Amino acid sequence: MLTIALLALLCASASVNAIQARSSSYNGEYGGSGGKRFSHSGNQLDGPITAIRVRVNRYYIVGLQVRYGKVWSDYVGGTWGDLEEIFLHPGESVIQVSGKYKYYVRKLVFVTDKGRYLPFGKDTGTSFNAVPLYPNTVLRFISGRAGFFINAISLHWDVYPSDCSSC
Repeated sequence: MLTIALLALLCASASVNAIQARSSSYNGEYGGSGGKRFSHSGNQLDGPITAIRVRVNRYYIVGLQVRYGKVWSDYVGGTWGDLEEIFLHPGESVIQVSGKYKYYVRKLVFVTDKGRYLPFGKDTGTSFNAVPLYPNTVLRFISGRAGFFINAISLHWDVYPSDCSSC
């Protein structure tokens, strides 16, 4: 009798796990070797991505900073080049990131769920295209490696935060 009860409990547990939808996924790492590892995983607790700053020079993506809710992440990368900044509209999210790399990241293109196409950098190198694995998920944070340039980038996807009072 105890065996039947344990078997029923095990089957019910397996069914619940199968029903729970997965939502997080990851793309990358795109780029070359070198640089110091960085991650904005803790920044996602401040809210969704609301703005992006990218420093570019003639050849590379030099630096990167992302605003989560109303809080800017630490700046990563070098200081040479022009700083470009874009703000997302309220409720707008990044749903695709493409780009190019060789030894360093050379181009990044952020595509939003509102149909905006936000390009940074130069159109040379090996192409990549990153999209979430699961439906109804958005870019939640970025990680990678950086030194004088952005050496490599990874993209992390999950559902849009349900409580966003700080946005």
